[in-house]
Amino acid sequence: MAQKVFPGRYTADPGRESVTVFLIGMRANRWWKVGTVGKVAAAMPRMLQHLAADPAAGMLGCEQWFGRTTILLSYWESPEHLRKFAADRESPHLEPWRRFMKELSGTGDVGVWHETYQVPAGGIDVVYNGMPEFGLAKATAHVPVGAGTNTAKQRMGRPAGRGASGT
Repeated sequence: MAQKVFPGRYTADPGRESVTVFLIGMRANRWWKVGTVGKVAAAMPRMLQHLAADPAAGMLGCEQWFGRTTILLSYWESPEHLRKFAADRESPHLEPWRRFMKELSGTGDVGVWHETYQVPAGGIDVVYNGMPEFGLAKATAHVPVGAGTNTAKQRMGRPAGRGASGT
C-alpha cells in the first residue's frame, strides 16, 4: 500500500511531558519449528487490534519489522498504561504470555524480549526527511521542522507541547 511521502524535514511534537517507548519482539531460535514460531507470533495481531480499538488503553502508535528476530516499536502514554494492559485479565496479553511460559519457556525454540523506556519530552530528537508519517510523529503529531526545531539541540531542549513554530 502506497503511503504519502512528505518532502522536506519533519519532526514529532509529542504534546506531553514524556513518552513511554516499548520495544518487544521474538526470535525464531529454531526456525525450522515453523508451527511453534507461528503460534507465538499469532498472538501479537490480536493484541494490536485490541489496543487500536481501545484508545483509553494508552498505546499511541506502533511500527513493526519482521524477520528471524521481530521487533514491535510502540509508544505509550505512560508506563502505567503499559503495565495495566499487560496485567489485565480481560486483555489478549495475559493468556498467551502464560501459555508461552508454560509450554515454551526454557525450550530454546523461541525467544521473547522487551525493553521499556520513559523518555522526557525534552530528551527526544526525531527527524524525518522525505518519509511518510512514521514512528513517534505518526503516533503523536507530525510537524514540519522550523524555527526552534532546526537542530538536534533545539529539538531535544524544547518543553512538552512546543511545535515547530516554537509556540
